[in-house]
Amino acid sequence: MRKSLILLALLSTPLAGCMQDPASRGLAGAAAGALVADAFDENIIAGAAIGGLAGAATCGIELGLPPCNSGY
Repeated sequence: MRKSLILLALLSTPLAGCMQDPASRGLAGAAAGALVADAFDENIIAGAAIGGLAGAATCGIELGLPPCNSGY
């Protein structure tokens, strides 16, 4: 479990600056969901899917993250 937490920290740090669109939030959520599922010995693909959906859905919610851009 300790290795998974270190891996989560290393993978999420570069994503911290690019959370301004639904795709990058979804990607970050999928990575976090897969790592959490792996840490708890659950289905990694299901964890990634749930995390990705949750990450993309947070664009309209104020969580202290930068607001999402509606267009490029």
